[in-house]
Amino acid sequence: MRTTAEDDGFRAGALIWFAVATFSMGIDGYVLAGLLPQIATDLRVDAAAAGQLMSVFAATSAIAGPLLGALTGHWERKATIVLALGVFVLGNLLVGLGPTYFWVMLGRVVSALGAALLNAVIGSYVIARTPERYRGRALSLMMGGFLFATALGVPIGLAIGQADWRIPLFLVVGVGAAALIGILLRVPRLHLPVLSLREALSPLTRPAILVVLVVPMGLMCASYLCFTYATLILGPRIGEGYPMIGALFGYGIVSLAGNIVSGRATDHRGPVAVLTVIVTTVLAAALLGWAGLMLPGIAGAVAGVAWFLVCAFFNGGSGVAAQTRLSAMVPPAVAALVLALNGSMMMLGSGLGSALGGVALAAGALPDQLLPFSGAVLAVTLAAHLLSVGVLRRRSAVDGAADSAAGSAVDSAAGTGEPPMGGAERA
Repeated sequence: MRTTAEDDGFRAGALIWFAVATFSMGIDGYVLAGLLPQIATDLRVDAAAAGQLMSVFAATSAIAGPLLGALTGHWERKATIVLALGVFVLGNLLVGLGPTYFWVMLGRVVSALGAALLNAVIGSYVIARTPERYRGRALSLMMGGFLFATALGVPIGLAIGQADWRIPLFLVVGVGAAALIGILLRVPRLHLPVLSLREALSPLTRPAILVVLVVPMGLMCASYLCFTYATLILGPRIGEGYPMIGALFGYGIVSLAGNIVSGRATDHRGPVAVLTVIVTTVLAAALLGWAGLMLPGIAGAVAGVAWFLVCAFFNGGSGVAAQTRLSAMVPPAVAALVLALNGSMMMLGSGLGSALGGVALAAGALPDQLLPFSGAVLAVTLAAHLLSVGVLRRRSAVDGAADSAAGSAVDSAAGTGEPPMGGAERA
């Protein structure tokens, strides 16, 4: 797979080891959620306390990602990746060996710190070393490891975790260690321009970037508003147990396919067009899926599964387009912060979606009614996306006009022998 230019020394082999690293993070991010009863029993805590192991990981990652991305922006990139992955592996080893709830919680915090920095710095490395025309496919391959973990790694982890919930953690440690060795051997070093902390944090002062970040947050919010309660929506129609496991496995496979297609489409059509198609299609799927669920018998079941898989395909492809769009708005030296913010907004969106769905159900809403609720979130997301496109186009037009005027002034000065007004300031 040709995902990088041949003239910059960056090879697909490096991307593969990055994908292995994200595969280990994908297993770690989801597998414990299915083993909470075993964890609670072993650590002698209640189910709510066991669930906090997931919440603390997500909260730590969301907060630490942008901070660590900014603070380490001037570090050599390969060394930063190795450090982040090493901390992630060490944290999971501590979780696997932790004798008490305190040590397991500490391990989750440590692993979250490593994962937060790793997510940011791997993406920025790929962007810096990959020509723009290949970035979509490069990011697709890197993120494919995470999606492959949700499709295959998590089910395997859940299966082997039935005997002992700690075994999947050792699987994460083993895969992460393999990725660490591969990165040490195959990934070239990379130095980016040294920036001050103020320069590293400069994306936070750009409203356009903040508006663009609403899109991944909205997509994740709408997705988890329904995905968290998918068993309540699809279970009565297709059956619980193995049919539902099959549906979730299908969701992971189709998400992986969407990721691959999105990478190529982003390179050919651009991230803005791809994101427009994704948000619009998922919005239409939510509304049509809600109507389809009203059909009786097998027709309602088919409509429900179709909605579920359509969302899987387009949600799976959204990450590549979002990261590519954000990376095009900033220099590579500050990409780590922007990508960390993207990850934080996605985590915030997923948590907000799950909470909104729970509130709606507690207020008396039926599970099927979560689809139009997600549609409302997607409508707001689409409006924010179109607003950001319009703002950036107007800004581009203004910049283009300014550059044209400056060019005319230079040409005029060349004919008269006088310097253009403002030339020194502009330079």
